Amino acid sequence: MSKSVPAFLQDESDDRETDTASESSYQLSRHKKSPSSLTNLSSSSGMTSLSSVSGSVMSVYSGDFGNLEVKGNIQFAIEYVESLKELHVFVAQCKDLAAADVKKQRSDPYVKAYLLPDKGKMGKKKTLVVKKTLNPVYNEILRYKIEKQILKTQKLNLSVWHRDSFKRNSFLGEVELDLETWDWDNKQNKQLRWYPLKRKTAPVALEAENRGDMKLALQYVPEPVPGKKLPTTGEVHIWVKECLDLPLLRGSHLNSFVKCTILPDTSRKSRQKTRAVGKTTNPIFNHTMVYDGFRPEDLMEACVELTVWDHYKLTNQFLGGLRIGFGTGKSYGTEVDWMDSTSEEVALWEKMVNSPNTWIEATLPLRMLLIAKISK
Repeated sequence: MSKSVPAFLQDESDDRETDTASESSYQLSRHKKSPSSLTNLSSSSGMTSLSSVSGSVMSVYSGDFGNLEVKGNIQFAIEYVESLKELHVFVAQCKDLAAADVKKQRSDPYVKAYLLPDKGKMGKKKTLVVKKTLNPVYNEILRYKIEKQILKTQKLNLSVWHRDSFKRNSFLGEVELDLETWDWDNKQNKQLRWYPLKRKTAPVALEAENRGDMKLALQYVPEPVPGKKLPTTGEVHIWVKECLDLPLLRGSHLNSFVKCTILPDTSRKSRQKTRAVGKTTNPIFNHTMVYDGFRPEDLMEACVELTVWDHYKLTNQFLGGLRIGFGTGKSYGTEVDWMDSTSEEVALWEKMVNSPNTWIEATLPLRMLLIAKISK
C-alpha cells in the first residue's frame, strides 16, 4: 500500500495537464476513517479548477526497490569510438536474474544506462524489454555522444529492471563503472565481460547536496461556511509562494513547477500543480491550492506532499520535496513510509492545526523523498 522509490532515480513521463477548468471527483480515503468526500480547488493566474469524485484508490508505482532479490549477472562491453566521439555500450545479455513472477519463475527484463553524475544532461538509454525469461539476450549498442575528456569524469551506471504489464518497474540489480580510472587503451577492456549485479546504494553526495528551499504558507479552515446547521468538513489551504536556490541539472537550464498530493491518496485526481516557471533558480509561483473534506481527526492521518520538478521535453526530473504532517509513521492505523516529516515540517503542520483560520508561513529546505507514483 505504501511502498515507494527514490525520486532521484525517477524520470516521470510528461503527463501534466493544461491549466483549464475541469470537474471530477475523488476520495482521500482508503480506510473508513478518512474524509468521506474530499474536493480540491486550485488557483493560479486567475485560473481555477475544481475536482471532486468518489471511489477507492490503489497506488501504482514507477519503480520498486527492495521487493525482489538482487541476483545474477550482466554481460557487456564498453568502447570509446574516437572518429565518432561516442561511447558505445554493448549490452549482450543477462543470466540468472531474480524472478518477478515467482509462480512462473520469469521476469520481463530490460537494461537502463546513465552517465553519472549529470544524468539529466546525457539522458537515459535503455534496451528493449525481453519478455518471460531470467536469461535475456539483448545484443544492443547504447550510444552516448560525448567528448572523451568529459567522459573521464563520469561513471557508467547500468541497471536491470522488470517491467510488468501495468508499466511498473522493479529493480533487479545494477553495475557501476568509474570511467575516470578505466584503462581505455587496454584491448582486454573492449571485450565482453560478465559483471555480478549489485543492490542499489543511494549516492551519499546526492542525499546531502543542497536542493534549495520552498517558501510557503498553510491555513486550516475548520468551518468554511459559518452558520450552517449541518456539520461541515474543513479545508486545508496551501499557498506555494516561491522556491529559492533550486539545483541546476541541465547546465544553466531550468523550467520548474510544483506538484501537490494529499497522502494517502496518490490518485491522479488528487494531484494539483503550479504552472512551470522557466529560466530561474528562484521561481515565484504564488499558487494557492485548497483541499476540502478534512475533519479534525483527519489532520492526524494525512500528509501534504509537495514536490518540485524540472520539466524538460517529455520528462520531469525530481529536484526536491517536502512532506508536511505529524510524521508519526502511521496513517489510519497502518504503518506507512511516507509519514516521515522532518522536525521543521512537523512544526509547520502543528502551528497550522493549532491556529485555525490563520496563515502560517515558513521557508523549508527541500529534500530527497521516496515518492509513490500516482495511480491512474
